Amino acid sequence: MCKLFWVTAPPAGCALEDGDDFVLRHLQECVDSHPDDPSVHFNLGVFFWERVGKVKESNEKAAEHFLISAKLNPHNGPAFRFLGHYYSRVSVDSQRALKCYQRALTLSPDDSDAGESICDLLDKEGKETLEVAVCREASQKSPRAFWAFRRLGYLQVHQKKWSEAVHSLQHAIRGYPTSADLWEALGLAYQRLGMFTAAIKAYGRAVELEGSRVFALVESGNIFLMLGSFRKAIEQFREALLLSPQNVAAHYGLASGLLCLSKECMDLGAFRWGASTLEEASKVAKACTCLTGNNSCIWKLHGDIQLTYAKCFPWMEEDMGSETDEKAFNTSILSWKRTCSLAAVCASRSYQRALHLAPWQANIYTDVAMTLDVICSLKETQKKGMSARRLPEKMSMGGLLLEGCNNEFWVALGCLSIDTSLKQHAFIRSLQLDVSLAVAWAFLGKLFREVGEKQLAQQAFDRARSIDPSLALPWAGMSADMYTRKLTPDEAYECCLRAVQILPLAEFQIGLAKLALLSGHLSSSEVFGAIQQALQHAPHYPESHNLKGLVFEARHDYLSAAAFYRRACYAMSTSGNVQQSCVREIKINLARSLCRAGNAVDAVQECEDLKKEGLLDCEGLQIYALSLWQLGKNDLALSVARILAASILSMDRTSASASISFICRLLYYISGCESVIKSILKMPKELFHSTTVSVVVSSIHALSLNNELESIVSSSCSSLAFHEEITGMNFLIALGKLVKHGEKGCIGIQNGVNHLRKTLHMYPNSALIRNLLSYLLLSSKEWEDTHLATRCIVVTPSGFPTEGGLKSACEILGAGAVACCTTGHSNEILSVPSCRLQCSSGSEAIRQLQKWLHLEPWNQNARYLLILNCLQKAREERYPQHLCILLERLISVALSDHLYSNKDKSYQYQKFQLLLCASEICFQCGDHVGCISHANNASGLLLPDCYLFFAHLLLCRIFASEENLISLREEYMRCMELKTDYPIGWIYLKYMESRYKLQTGAVRLDLSFEECSKEIKHSWNMWMAVFNLVQGLVAIWTQDFLCAEKFFSEACSLATAQCCLFLCHGATCMELARQQCEPQFLSLAVRSLKKAKETSLTPMPIVSILLAQAEASFGSKAKWENNLRLEWFSWPPGMRPAELFLQMHLVSRQSSDSSSSVEPYQSPLKWILRAIHLNPSCLRYWKVLHKFMG
Repeated sequence: MCKLFWVTAPPAGCALEDGDDFVLRHLQECVDSHPDDPSVHFNLGVFFWERVGKVKESNEKAAEHFLISAKLNPHNGPAFRFLGHYYSRVSVDSQRALKCYQRALTLSPDDSDAGESICDLLDKEGKETLEVAVCREASQKSPRAFWAFRRLGYLQVHQKKWSEAVHSLQHAIRGYPTSADLWEALGLAYQRLGMFTAAIKAYGRAVELEGSRVFALVESGNIFLMLGSFRKAIEQFREALLLSPQNVAAHYGLASGLLCLSKECMDLGAFRWGASTLEEASKVAKACTCLTGNNSCIWKLHGDIQLTYAKCFPWMEEDMGSETDEKAFNTSILSWKRTCSLAAVCASRSYQRALHLAPWQANIYTDVAMTLDVICSLKETQKKGMSARRLPEKMSMGGLLLEGCNNEFWVALGCLSIDTSLKQHAFIRSLQLDVSLAVAWAFLGKLFREVGEKQLAQQAFDRARSIDPSLALPWAGMSADMYTRKLTPDEAYECCLRAVQILPLAEFQIGLAKLALLSGHLSSSEVFGAIQQALQHAPHYPESHNLKGLVFEARHDYLSAAAFYRRACYAMSTSGNVQQSCVREIKINLARSLCRAGNAVDAVQECEDLKKEGLLDCEGLQIYALSLWQLGKNDLALSVARILAASILSMDRTSASASISFICRLLYYISGCESVIKSILKMPKELFHSTTVSVVVSSIHALSLNNELESIVSSSCSSLAFHEEITGMNFLIALGKLVKHGEKGCIGIQNGVNHLRKTLHMYPNSALIRNLLSYLLLSSKEWEDTHLATRCIVVTPSGFPTEGGLKSACEILGAGAVACCTTGHSNEILSVPSCRLQCSSGSEAIRQLQKWLHLEPWNQNARYLLILNCLQKAREERYPQHLCILLERLISVALSDHLYSNKDKSYQYQKFQLLLCASEICFQCGDHVGCISHANNASGLLLPDCYLFFAHLLLCRIFASEENLISLREEYMRCMELKTDYPIGWIYLKYMESRYKLQTGAVRLDLSFEECSKEIKHSWNMWMAVFNLVQGLVAIWTQDFLCAEKFFSEACSLATAQCCLFLCHGATCMELARQQCEPQFLSLAVRSLKKAKETSLTPMPIVSILLAQAEASFGSKAKWENNLRLEWFSWPPGMRPAELFLQMHLVSRQSSDSSSSVEPYQSPLKWILRAIHLNPSCLRYWKVLHKFMG
């Protein structure tokens, strides 16, 4: 058989070259010699078809040889394929071509050339069904006919047979894995089937293979929009626009994505971010209208963007500052209105353009109507008659003319109409079309409530809520009907909060703040966030600013509250018709906040303005009098109080009680206790039946040293019926005992504690009594009272300090956790308990304070106590770096608060403690410059000397660490001059005096400590014991063990339950016995060490081994062994020292009973080897081993 020699074919029409001529002659010779060989004829035909050229004569010769080859070998598929090419391309005989291609595919279904050619012919002739049949037949015959699967997949996509297309395209991708067209078509099929994740992956693969796939990017963006992944959708559309800047679909998708993202931002409260996103969306949509201005959907999208912008554009108060004049405020409001109005007008024009292009779109009429309603609300147009139909109503009716059965259009008409009858008809008509339409029921309930049909309103709201609980309006209506439904303020607040969480509408948020005022939730974070958002969308409402001021006032930020009350006054001046009651309420709020902020001058001016306008009621008179008293104008304050007293008979009972209470307090501050008592005795007896008045009278009685009001207080107490009133009265009685039973300028804390303990037995669940008792125990200087205080309180599960009293349970817990005079180590293994009642609630206190600070981030007390507790934790953990960094940040935030600029003693004391904390952290971190700076700042505050003592004591520590003895001595002398009432200060100063030999005032210091300790009755022994302990340690440093023994002995006699004191005494006696060889010291050591074992809460290390040595000195081998075994168990397994293993080696050598050993399988050799393993540098252990082995 002749072989074909393939060479490069010449261009069409060119003459044969020498090599081609040789091949041709060779092939012709083969044909001549083998005329019946089909392969020879096929090779010659291929040569003529591909090598000689595309001239007609050559193609005809090729066709002759292909035909001969096919006749000689009917199973030669390629021959039929070339014949098909000849008939389709040269002779243009499509029927013969189809038959030849069909024969080629029958012989070889994998022949992609023949398959594609026959499909092209059928497609050209419009025979799509035959084309599908050919591809299906080929795919069924051979699973490797990938061309058939590819062509069939494309046809099925064209015919929208998505499920079949997925199967075909998946099979085709196995043969063509790098075909971007296949992946794109597969993504489209997945998308139409709702398999969005698979579609995104297929589109992504198409883009990876060919980065210019705009269709894949656009469709991926559309899918991400459907799935709510707006940021990813925006990325896809932006990439598509980079490839095709004129692509309308990409512009439309990008604008839609930005619109959806802005709505997501608005739901999160980020209105400024949402507005900026809408500005970009508007630009994109506008550019899209320039590309295709005759597409109504694009104009509608632009209108949607502008309308959303008009609704979400926020009024921002940050740019105005806390104090703003009226002109700047009104300018900002007008600017905000102008921006929103322009956006609404632009939206209206876009909707009108869309309506012009597609007047059959009924929903556009409703969009135009809603836009016109927004424009009217911003321009505050007045209605010209109840019979006149505004333009929004007419546009809504236009939509109903096209789709009269659309219930949503009827609801829109009801919302936009100004006529009550038309409103009711529209809502009822929508319910006739769909009785389960919750929105229609909700708006119908709102309409019934407006016309006074409260029962019908309640039924409509209940029906709406039962159909769709996720609808906001029924919950808001339920809270508004608080009195009709007989709801408590807390229940109404929860209902309104639910509405605000579902739909953050300004009206709902304002209502939430009003209900928070009634229920006591004004300081909550939910109310603060809600009124902040309401202010951004309704800055022209005076009540928005008024409620924001009330929120700040509830948080004790009176300066900010006054600023918002002023803005409420500015808003009233531009609001038109404002009720006089609203004006009076806002101005009285302003005067009250100014008075509380210490700005009495402005408060008086506001009250005088109210007086001129005739709006000064009883509350205003109280503020007026109080402000005059703050200014020192006592006569004027009393004259205002007389005016208030004269109008008491015309007041209601609540206002009269409040006024009487205020007058009594004012008289007490101006004229003293005797004057107010005389006034009380002149009052009618029936006034004392008021709880408010009786509380004030009891308070005056508690502050008075005589008992002139005893009968009045007794009669008022007998009329008390409620549990809260009785516990409140006992609260006052306890305070009275503090005042009346005090000595030498000090209140009688113990008398108050005794009374509260009795009261607590009668009312064990009273948080008020528990908190006061804990506070008094915490204020006491007694040693154990601190621990009792934290046990007495009951902290609420949320950690929120809602209880009444002087201090909340959370504050007492936080203060009590740092008030214990003993601190251990955070690792219990390393900590030796030195106090039987050591406070163990430190971690719990930190958790509760963190919860409190999370709920009230503005509360400086919570942050202050959290700092103190974190410092205590850092001290126990030896100041780790992460806690030091945390404390630095907390202290920096705390000190930046403007409250600490207040000269009030309580704020100055907190600032003092914070500065000491900052100084301590700097000291532990090695920043001595910062440490000295903070300590000096603390020492410069206006506080009593007993507090400033500790700032100079800290400076002593700093200069001692720097070995700056001159400055150390100066600060030491300064401490001696200032003195303190706290024994711990003198104890530490004694330590500094002895350590650095500052002996100039040794006797004076001891006397000062004794004088300070005498004020403490029950804990005097304990403090003296600690002082003797320090002196004993000082004596040991100077090697004066006899003196040390005397100090320790004295300490043990004073504090008989402190194991550490007995341990120190026992160890000192052991050393004296070693030095002086006197047996009486051994006896003292044994007695003290046994006492240390008895008083210790847990087995203390060192005690038993010292006792074993003492017993061994007396020759008691059994006691020696027993104590050593006890010493073994007093150590944690991972902390046992090497010396203990040596002692166990000695025990194992001396003990005859192996079963009684600590570890029965340990031999003496193993004990000494383990000791060497722990401390291989000790030669003594090696000598013991050498001696044992020898």
